[in-house]
Amino acid sequence: MSGGALVLAAGLLAFSAQAEDKPAITPANHNPTLNAGGAATDGPGQASPWSYSGKQGIGTAYEAYVNYQYSDKAVTGPVSKVWFSLADGIVTETMYGRIHEAQIRELKLAIAGDGWTAFEGTDTTSTVAYIDTDTAGRPLSPAYRLTTTDKKGRFVIVKDVFTDPDRQSLMVRFTVKSMAGKITPYLILDPSMANTSGDDEGRVGGGALQAWEGKVALSARASVPFVKANVGYTGVSDGIADITARQALGTVHAGLDKGRGNIVLVGQLPVVSDSTNFDLAVGFGATTAAADLSAQGTLKTGYTEVLARFNGTGKRVGWEDYLASLTELKSLVPVSEDNGRLLYASAIALKVQEDHTAAGALIASLSNPWGDELKTDKSSTGYKAVWPRDFYQVAMALAALGDKETPVAAFRYLPTVQVTAKTKGNTGATGWFQQKSHVDGTPEWVGVQLDQTAMPILLGERLNQLGLISNAQLSASYKTMLKPAADFLAKGGTVGLDWNHATITPPYSQQERWEEQEGHSPSTTAAIIAGLTTAADIATRAGDTADATLYRQKADEYSQKLEQRLFTTSGKVMGEDKPASYYLRISRSDDANNPGTQDERNGHAGLRSDLMVDAGFLELVRYGVRRADDSHITDSLKVVDDQDLPDNLRVRYDFRFPGSNVVVPGFRRYGNDGYGDKTSGGDYAVNGTMSPDQRGRVWPIFTGERGHYELALDALKPGGATPSDIDAIRAVYVKGMELFANDGLMIPEQVFDGVGSPDPHGYTIGEGTDSATPLAWSHAEYVKLLRSLRDRTVWDRSAVTAAHFAQVKD
Repeated sequence: MSGGALVLAAGLLAFSAQAEDKPAITPANHNPTLNAGGAATDGPGQASPWSYSGKQGIGTAYEAYVNYQYSDKAVTGPVSKVWFSLADGIVTETMYGRIHEAQIRELKLAIAGDGWTAFEGTDTTSTVAYIDTDTAGRPLSPAYRLTTTDKKGRFVIVKDVFTDPDRQSLMVRFTVKSMAGKITPYLILDPSMANTSGDDEGRVGGGALQAWEGKVALSARASVPFVKANVGYTGVSDGIADITARQALGTVHAGLDKGRGNIVLVGQLPVVSDSTNFDLAVGFGATTAAADLSAQGTLKTGYTEVLARFNGTGKRVGWEDYLASLTELKSLVPVSEDNGRLLYASAIALKVQEDHTAAGALIASLSNPWGDELKTDKSSTGYKAVWPRDFYQVAMALAALGDKETPVAAFRYLPTVQVTAKTKGNTGATGWFQQKSHVDGTPEWVGVQLDQTAMPILLGERLNQLGLISNAQLSASYKTMLKPAADFLAKGGTVGLDWNHATITPPYSQQERWEEQEGHSPSTTAAIIAGLTTAADIATRAGDTADATLYRQKADEYSQKLEQRLFTTSGKVMGEDKPASYYLRISRSDDANNPGTQDERNGHAGLRSDLMVDAGFLELVRYGVRRADDSHITDSLKVVDDQDLPDNLRVRYDFRFPGSNVVVPGFRRYGNDGYGDKTSGGDYAVNGTMSPDQRGRVWPIFTGERGHYELALDALKPGGATPSDIDAIRAVYVKGMELFANDGLMIPEQVFDGVGSPDPHGYTIGEGTDSATPLAWSHAEYVKLLRSLRDRTVWDRSAVTAAHFAQVKD
């Protein structure tokens, strides 16, 4: 990825011999885990996967800053460090501590009746709604109401889910309604302490269900006493078999008799004859005592007050206050096609996905892609980590919303993930930004992606233009962070971190923006050119005229050789007998007509580079490196838009949604993409095994990218884009992104394109897959498109780059 492409495939990367004299690279351990001691022990219990990644909602408390840092002294009080996600109508991964540290895998109810037992998720359908909305139905906080309905009509469960903003607690109000006489609810809490489901310990008693591992613990308490409770090993003694077969807990265990393992906690609740509700608080802490104190405090404060604090009702400070602080939010509503519902949800979702210890640490997604096929015996961040690429998109979107603080905190955070002489284990070049990092800066993947080194420069310049950081602050950052980054973009160097000892010679990148191939790529080169041109402007203002000249010269050199390296005039993607001219996705030489062959990735054999096309060249227009009407751009669009290409090579798919007459253009990352679920039915890389029938699906972000391009094209008209031009873009591209969002207003990473089987989840065309939902980048692209349309200019456009390169049509 950055938006995710190698979360599962990372360990399989083996770079082949590079172009010219670049040495081959064989990464040793490309995907280290947090659990340095190896796999956690399931014990007598059976192994578990993570949960379905198609999230219906995500949430955490809003926490205010003190001087761009989180503090218990802020107006929001003690900092809550609890996040949750929702899928299939149940509570799924719930994090405490750092944003990637899951402590709960699943939390749901089983309902037992006369001779039958049904489980939420498996035996129910579900809907999701926001609890706190304005009069237009726009969400005002990430507090959710899930309604699960038994497929046989015997019961309905309504769950209100949010966190206690003043404690380390998750709160859930359950309302259970019976349509089949007396029924018995059973709470099923599947812990994953310390981000693994193995090695957990647990006990029940005294009204609490508790689990712990090392220095982290949870304690669950209900507002009504549990009738019975059990702790057992998953699939062995967890009591679920008894509930299923006999509608009752048999022998109960207050503790574990065989030590640590993969465990499940079950609590029997009082019989329901008609309708009843009860509250559940799950507290977290360093010990079970601390966790229990938090849970008890949440229950004592009570549902009404905790929710009011979470929302920020009245004089309380919460999510409503954050949204009110976004100075541009309301002005973007008229540009939307749904009266701002997805806009408000996007603003919330982007802010939710920030760590509450490392202020400004913006992650890619609060999910594990294809999580229901990933074992939990090893700690995994999934997408709950920092990629500077996704990070940049989110920070720019928050700035577009008028957030005056989070983008600054993000910019101040960036040195945490920059490679310096002080980076642990580094023996090589400095200045570049890590491929993927834990939110505390610990390196996870260490490939070099040059666009990720350029984007912090672009972010700094934009924040300065917006007045969010001063000239003095930008100059100081130039000396400590941006100049080393620009130096690496201009000169490259030999890397020396973990497995990576490659010599990088820009603009040839060790990995492009999808983290899968080395070479020259239009999207990466666009970011490099814009980054260097921007760095030259910052250097000039900082009095560093010598380096300003170097950066400008390098940007000019990369621009001058761009088409030679990347625009083929003999491409064969449309057929061996139909040579065409277009930008390549990537090339391994300086001759676009002899670009080499790509490596095998994601179960797909490498193809000749001229057979793999994408729309990455649109980044040249976005940043101002090329005009929207440049013939190289328009010729390339004809190829990308060709829907007669074979499905394997085809990029564009048009979508139609029930109830809408809009034809929505959707795009895959590139032809021959294998980062997706199987056309034969099944998830990506099941059990870590790649398959040639894996297929990368359509990504909603590209609908937004195309909308940005159409705006850039319209802006070239005398007088700029007209109101009718703006309305036309809104009607297709804004509406399209809104249609791709699910019922919880979460925009996926990928949506089903109709090619092959919709199994195992029964996808409908245009629906999000099990890849990652929500993807922060998807929401960021949507927000930025609205801001661009309002302003009638592309939000990411680098003014100094456009002025330098894009004034004259080719």
